[in-house]
Amino acid sequence: MATLTRQDVERVVRSILSQGSSCSAAPAVAQPEPSPLVVNISARHVHLTEEHVEILFGKGHQLTPMKWLYQKGYYAAEETVAIVGPRRRMLPEVRILGPCRGDSQVELAFTDSISLGLDIPVRISGDVQGTPGCLIVGPKGSLELKQGVIRAMRHVHMNAGEMAYYGVQSGEAMQLRVESPGCQTILENVVVRGGDDNIKLEVHLDTDEGNAINLTNATKVELLKTASAACKCKSH
Repeated sequence: MATLTRQDVERVVRSILSQGSSCSAAPAVAQPEPSPLVVNISARHVHLTEEHVEILFGKGHQLTPMKWLYQKGYYAAEETVAIVGPRRRMLPEVRILGPCRGDSQVELAFTDSISLGLDIPVRISGDVQGTPGCLIVGPKGSLELKQGVIRAMRHVHMNAGEMAYYGVQSGEAMQLRVESPGCQTILENVVVRGGDDNIKLEVHLDTDEGNAINLTNATKVELLKTASAACKCKSH
């Protein structure tokens, strides 16, 4: 039997090691870049059920789209209503957003709530249990909303690919870093709202928040993943 030289042994070992490395796990595939980040101010507005639209605007009335919003299928309607608080102070011409929903809801900024005399909680849209109500007045009628007035929690809409890119799940909280002239701010607790593939990457802030960070003059916006776990808030 032929004697293996040291060179032969080294060659066999290298061959075995080479085969082992070829069977190792493939490197992780990089997630595709998400859509450009858009940050919009969501001014005070109202969501209505079909029943409440008819009470306020007349039997058979349907909302008329005035301006299509960034998210596909959603629009600002021609129709507006007045919101009346317990102090009988009024916010006139509050825009309705369509399409209609299963529950009516009023979304206001903090300064709006002070003006109306309402103590409103910060909630994810749709989470209205136990919130204050208000009087809604339209051209054909009015209704007393028993609950549903909230200050919308700042949030970011994402599809599944964008959540994978940022390494987050629906309901988790992120940070939004905003640079504007004379103002650099990080907003905490920007809640991820996951959706289908038609959803576009978009952050929603209310009017007070947008004004405080000088959003209209922002030169850079950036989403950051936080080290904390999922946000404790309720998501719909």
